[in-house]
Amino acid sequence: MASSTVENYIKQVYALQFEQGEGGIVGMGDLAASLGVTPGTATSMVKSLANSNHVEYIPRVGVRLLEPGEKLALLVLRRHRLVELFLVKILGMEWHEIHEEAETLEHAISDRLLERIDNLLGNPKVDPHGDSIPSASGKIAKRELIPLNQCDRGQSVIISRIEDQEEGFLQYLESNGLTPGIGVLVSARDGHAGILSVQFADGNQCTMGFPAARKIQVECCDLVLGKL
Repeated sequence: MASSTVENYIKQVYALQFEQGEGGIVGMGDLAASLGVTPGTATSMVKSLANSNHVEYIPRVGVRLLEPGEKLALLVLRRHRLVELFLVKILGMEWHEIHEEAETLEHAISDRLLERIDNLLGNPKVDPHGDSIPSASGKIAKRELIPLNQCDRGQSVIISRIEDQEEGFLQYLESNGLTPGIGVLVSARDGHAGILSVQFADGNQCTMGFPAARKIQVECCDLVLGKL
């Protein structure tokens, strides 16, 4: 098993590449900032990962994952997301409490225990925040999601993924019923003011600014409002 430091670097490169789009090159400054280390420290580690064939390092340009690195990143994400779901579904923790716990446990859990957890949970496809859980074979589902702030008035959507997992934001979403799997109708949208409102199945509404709505990814469809 790779060290926790190696796994953290690989996972972070994957996350930054995901934000940029497939095949993107991650700048060393961006990687260092996201990990809270100096650019020199990040560069030294990336060179080591390049020597082990996990990444391609391009001096003065950046880094991107090679196939072995992507495979490891997906394994770490699988551990992390299954652990998060286990903490919520089995141990009853709140979804805003679980990220840091999973950050620790993802490096310690064995493959055997991970598969037991997967089976216990019924082989789930997404974690509590709506992120896709990679399969045991290293495949991850690609979904067509858009930020809520881009939706038009009158559009029905399913809340599918929460991009920002900061504790305060998750508590705000939960207190307003804006959790993955909930269907809502975009009942109002004001592009000049930068606000929109969504309506729930019971007729209640929630109004938010575009910055918050941008962090809520949705799937557009025709639906009956409520929990899917």
